[in-house]
Amino acid sequence: MQKFQLLHRKVAALSAIPLIITLISGTFYSFLQPLGVDAFWLIKWHTGNFGIINLQPFYSIFLGIASIISVISGVKLLQKIS
Repeated sequence: MQKFQLLHRKVAALSAIPLIITLISGTFYSFLQPLGVDAFWLIKWHTGNFGIINLQPFYSIFLGIASIISVISGVKLLQKIS
């Protein structure tokens, strides 16, 4: 059980900020687009392009793998409790 706890904590800590950035930028873009506000920079942030630092080739893959690992380790932790 401690192995899954450690994995879950590390993955959650590593992926928290990118997931929050993706969530906020996607939400704001979808609210601003119908109002006629063109905030293309939000889509760039949403896909991992942060100006000088461009993580687009890896960003979606990282978020997907981190989410899958978090779900699997979280389910394993819940199974151990019950």
